[in-house]
Amino acid sequence: MTWSATKYSAFEQERTRPVRDLVAAIPAQDVRVAIDLGCGPGNSTEVLAARFPQARVTGLDSSDDMLAAARKRLPDTHFELADIGRWNPVESYDVILANASLQWLPDHATLYPRLVSKLAPGGSLAVQTPDNLEEPAHRLARQVAADGPWASKIGGIQHPDRHDAAFYVELLKPLCNVVDVWRTTYYHPLAGSAAVVEWFKTSALRPYLAPLDEDEKAAFLARYLAAITEAYRALSDGTVLLPFPRLFIVASR
Repeated sequence: MTWSATKYSAFEQERTRPVRDLVAAIPAQDVRVAIDLGCGPGNSTEVLAARFPQARVTGLDSSDDMLAAARKRLPDTHFELADIGRWNPVESYDVILANASLQWLPDHATLYPRLVSKLAPGGSLAVQTPDNLEEPAHRLARQVAADGPWASKIGGIQHPDRHDAAFYVELLKPLCNVVDVWRTTYYHPLAGSAAVVEWFKTSALRPYLAPLDEDEKAAFLARYLAAITEAYRALSDGTVLLPFPRLFIVASR
């Protein structure tokens, strides 16, 4: 699956608000070295660098297209092409930020402690992940995938690990001095049902669309749009409010 920085950034204001809330909750300490895991087009890296202007900040992503956009946005910041799942640095970090990236990776019971182990004493792991698998947009994607002529290709797609707050508190509390966890539902005003589909085409729908040919993609998206239009009521001006729950974690050693 490939990522498109241009398409992802179409909803930049809405996608950046959660990372602002997350970064604002990181304890104010002497942050000298920080990294943004899954930096995308650099919007989250920009927020991190503004919060800790004295720090040496690095952005890491597995997409060349995302990194090209990030480097254009922040030419004085260092960015690296790498897989978060294989990231194993020698140095320690005062802040490790992962905004809407770890949900794509499996085995959180191993992944999160490994990331904590890369923190310097007093350092913080700050994570935001979508918590919306039971929202209509996801349920309908699974339904359309399972019911269509493409079911043999995508009907059995499973998302990697998603857990509730209690799982992460129990996992991280023995490793950290403070574990702060909260959940927020954002209501994003989008320009109709088609905009809802465009939002998820750049994220949750990617695993479904990638195996399909062009005709299948068009048919899948048409059926998905019809289902989304039914599920999300438009306001009087045509705007659709997209509820988007997100889980936040700030774990400090």
